[in-house]
Amino acid sequence: MQLKAANIRRKDSQTEKPMDRIERLKEFLATSPHDSFLKHALALEYVKQGDVEAAKECFEDLLRENENYIGSYYHLAKLHEQCNAKVDAIAVYIKGMEKAKQAGDDHAYRELQAAYEDLTY
Repeated sequence: MQLKAANIRRKDSQTEKPMDRIERLKEFLATSPHDSFLKHALALEYVKQGDVEAAKECFEDLLRENENYIGSYYHLAKLHEQCNAKVDAIAVYIKGMEKAKQAGDDHAYRELQAAYEDLTY
């Protein structure tokens, strides 16, 4: 039963228009404004749409509110790289590595470190 429900949701999300997903996420955030997962998902939708500024704003807002949401550091740094803001990207990678180390998240740490090294070496 769960597999069938998951397939239905997947089909719906594949046919749903990106702006519809953004609007739905905004509706969810209106009722749960501090939900880090929803903020991260909204930022990723903006990335898919190519709206770099809105995505950066979402990631920055999320990390201001929850600096331990480690996955967002990688994506925010990549956006800074896209905008040729190397210094900002480096700062985000470093902060993300610090937070990943504190959380004991070795996988995230290695991903952030690899991206950092690709950018700086």
